[in-house]
Amino acid sequence: MILPGATLGMLGGGQLGRMFTVAARTLGYRVLVLDPDPGSPAGRIADQHLHAAYGDQWALQEIAQRCAAVTTEFENIPAQTLETLAQHLPVRPSAQALRHTQDRIREKQFIHATGLATAPFYPIQHPDDFAPALAQVGTPAILKRAALGYDGKGQISIRQPGELAQAFADLGEVACVLEQKLVLEREVSVIVARSADGECACYPVVENIHHHGILHLSLAPARIPETLAQQAREMAQTLAHALDYCGVMAVEFFLTASGEFLVNEIAPRPHNSGHYTLDACITSQFEQQVRAVCGLPFGDTQLLSPVVMVNILGDVWQQHSPNWAALLAEPRAKLHLYGKEQPRPGRKMGHFCVLDPCLEQALHSAEQIFARLAPS
Repeated sequence: MILPGATLGMLGGGQLGRMFTVAARTLGYRVLVLDPDPGSPAGRIADQHLHAAYGDQWALQEIAQRCAAVTTEFENIPAQTLETLAQHLPVRPSAQALRHTQDRIREKQFIHATGLATAPFYPIQHPDDFAPALAQVGTPAILKRAALGYDGKGQISIRQPGELAQAFADLGEVACVLEQKLVLEREVSVIVARSADGECACYPVVENIHHHGILHLSLAPARIPETLAQQAREMAQTLAHALDYCGVMAVEFFLTASGEFLVNEIAPRPHNSGHYTLDACITSQFEQQVRAVCGLPFGDTQLLSPVVMVNILGDVWQQHSPNWAALLAEPRAKLHLYGKEQPRPGRKMGHFCVLDPCLEQALHSAEQIFARLAPS
């Protein structure tokens, strides 16, 4: 076990790295952040911030010499960086685990190899793939970049077959996946932690509602039967074991009208839909990440109260700062801001949680608070 007083390395300096840093420092660890942005949210509160490229050899040498273990806040860290560091200290999760999730084609093929299902899809590398892709997937569909797409970026809806060629051109004619657009009952996700020796700890299943491809709010517990919730947790653990994963990860699911779970994506890190754990669970997903990285026993994942988490995007700023007074006047609301200086439309600037013994009341209150945030 790596005990408090040691230094942990974090590759990535965004809000996930920031919340990991808070959790690690609360437990008594020091944190060294590597991020090329000198104003990164995590770097601004870490014990040390190396603002260098992820492949910078001097920075990697500093991490290898000073850290007891290293983790990541997003999946697109270069594999060579992780492999270099793994020669000197534990890297959790591993480069091999991340490799499966860095590309949608590999990810979907991996999911199927575990015996789990996804929405029907077809890889598109070249215009010659259009005809077989449309024959297999049909329309309506969504064309998604195989790499580097997130929060609705890098994807285009296809309503008619004739739209595919232009969508492929608009995405830069890079490798893509054409995915069937389904009629869904719910979208849910599971946060699961897995230790180096294979122990798993799952959080309650959360229900997610998106606006324009970006998560708007999450409800915990999800409004689904417990039998389905247990099935989702077991599927998430199946994927964690198949990846030989060490750390915290999220699995996003589509729940169809027929009650079938389809795996949408694997996020090899703490996840936006798990932010509710900061206020509503005995152990947050970020403390659990620290525990997994350090080889500590997992904390209890019990949900202490029904909760609704709402994302605060840069759109809320408009011409003025949001109406924080309205939010802070609510005794059951908890505000988390990420320390980002420039609000932009679609940029995640923070979130808030509303806790209430009644989930529907928490949802009603959260929607009212959100409506009051934007100045008129």
